Amino acid sequence: MPEEETRSGSGGQDRITAAPGGLLDVLRVAALVLGSDGRIVLWSPEAESLLGFSAAEALGQDAGALLVDPDHRSLAHELFDRVRTGDRWAGVFPVRHKDGSTRRVEFRTMQLRDARGDVHALGLGTDADTVRNVERDLALSHILVSQSPVGIAVFDTDLRWVRVNPSLERINGVPEAAVLGRRVGEVLPALDVEAIESRMRRVLVTGEPLLDQQTVGRTAADSEEHAYSESYHRIEDANGRVLGLAMAILDISERQRATAEVAKARERLAVIADAGVRIGTTLDLRRTAQELADVAVPELADLAAVDVLDSVVNPGGTAAPRTDGSLDFWALALKANRPTDAIEAPDPVGEPAQYGPSRLVTRCVREARPILLERVDDAAIRSIARNEAAARALRRSGVHSCLVAPLMARGEVLGTLSLYRTTGPRPFDDQDLTLATELAARAAICIDNARLYGRERDIALTLQRSLLSQEPPQHGGLEVASRYVPAISEVGGDWFDVLPLKDGKVGLVVGDVMGKGVHAAAIMGQLRTATRALARLDLPPAELLHHLDGLATSLGDSDTLATCLYVVCDPRRGRCELSRAGHLPPVMVDPRGRAELLDVAGGVPLGVGGVPFTVEERELAEGALLVLFTDGLVESRGTPVAAGLQRLLGLLDDAGLPLEETCDMLLGALDRERNDDVALLLARRAGPYPPLT
Repeated sequence: MPEEETRSGSGGQDRITAAPGGLLDVLRVAALVLGSDGRIVLWSPEAESLLGFSAAEALGQDAGALLVDPDHRSLAHELFDRVRTGDRWAGVFPVRHKDGSTRRVEFRTMQLRDARGDVHALGLGTDADTVRNVERDLALSHILVSQSPVGIAVFDTDLRWVRVNPSLERINGVPEAAVLGRRVGEVLPALDVEAIESRMRRVLVTGEPLLDQQTVGRTAADSEEHAYSESYHRIEDANGRVLGLAMAILDISERQRATAEVAKARERLAVIADAGVRIGTTLDLRRTAQELADVAVPELADLAAVDVLDSVVNPGGTAAPRTDGSLDFWALALKANRPTDAIEAPDPVGEPAQYGPSRLVTRCVREARPILLERVDDAAIRSIARNEAAARALRRSGVHSCLVAPLMARGEVLGTLSLYRTTGPRPFDDQDLTLATELAARAAICIDNARLYGRERDIALTLQRSLLSQEPPQHGGLEVASRYVPAISEVGGDWFDVLPLKDGKVGLVVGDVMGKGVHAAAIMGQLRTATRALARLDLPPAELLHHLDGLATSLGDSDTLATCLYVVCDPRRGRCELSRAGHLPPVMVDPRGRAELLDVAGGVPLGVGGVPFTVEERELAEGALLVLFTDGLVESRGTPVAAGLQRLLGLLDDAGLPLEETCDMLLGALDRERNDDVALLLARRAGPYPPLT
């Protein structure tokens, strides 16, 4: 730090810094004084540095003759006379250097009088180009700070605010005027002030910047906690004098949430991949059920139970409910991640049981849909437990969330996968529901194969069903209908999805994993789950396919390939963006009923790798219909793709049917042999749609 001395004033002790300011050092301001006769009477060392003449060479000389070219002397005399009469002049004037060159000097001039009343002229000058450079640097710095999307703060050496840019005002929720001269804790007490000021002091002392320091807390701008990335830099002048520090702040809450979502998606993909390896290693029914429970715990739940209908275990059994609404089950598997009283709640493994109509498992089978209880209360516990003793065991174990997914295979409910959370505060959510449904569907196929093995051995070994998409949800501004028809013989990896996106947009996905059976279904499930996770990041269609391509290259064998069509519809603006990965193009039916195959760049299948995808934008007029499908709809052994596409266009021309009837009409007319899966997705832009505000 520079040396300092103090002086006493009316306000107490004031600091006087001995070292000069950095800006004056950069400008190197020269001073010269002319007498009333125009001769140089005072000459500073900076003047010698600027113009080359020493004091001995300059003092007593006529300034005009020494420093001004003949062409400019009359103007110089005029300006000197103005200053001598009390006027001031400021501007750039060409001055001759000792080496004969001409220098552009920025001047500030004024009249001086000595004790005798004699008039002198003071000239303060510096290199004009240096001044312009400093001005440009200052202007650029101001623009960068004021317009930067990153929050920027400047603090003095006492850690008090001296500057806040508009971005940081928005982050803080406090105007600049309200923070100047105050410390962080006085303005934002909900942040980790101790950690922040500790970093600031460290940077002030060491001079080493600290980058990407993370802080979590609240500001006046939002009552919810946000995550911030902060970078600290010490500010010094040209002489190394410490002036304070600058801090750049970026709100990374969305980035962290997106990163967490991607991490969760990867974990879910890992669970699905693990399931593909561990579930169904044999055709033993009980072992397959236990493999499902082992995969679910602890990755997805703390406790898992697998129950199947009596008809699955006993060929002569029935899946129909009794007169009182109860169902006959077998408890086949149970798995807990640690010793817990909750293990006593499910029915004993390996024994038949009768589940009453109010039991959660019975409801799941009867309704053929998953049931999610994010929070378990006393009423929910009574619907889970088989009796009061089991209910008490659940309460003691701390069960707070429950999820029951149906084991569905070939359109039939075989049983249920029940999952419980007893440790950790996080309840099951919709993503867990999706993953549990995927696991249950994957396991259900294996369980059904085990059931059918012996009676229908040849069919069971070849028939592998893909993970069926649920009925797509409807979205404002977009009417949707869909069909999925599995092949009669070997089921492949066709899928579709309808994904809600930001700002009212909707993502439409249709894909087809090349190949048949369990392998194709497992790849499809992973790609579908990844698509859902990536769509939450609001990626452009081509970028989303790029990520799926990278995933496909890492799945299964080296020859794992899949086609995919991804469309992002914006019903509000009447536009859609399309990107293809080797998939058949969609059909657009305009409001007048004219069907057209959209000419969108085809790309290469997912899994090829190294080839970029393109995106194209199209108008989506009010009433326009998009038709997305897999090749099973238009291709068969007797019908090539080109002929099938023409037939499809002919069927859609002037069809004018409701979407559900359109689906049935297309399947009835085109899907005759059913030697391949068919995924069909229709989306019509409804209207009128409320305009953006």
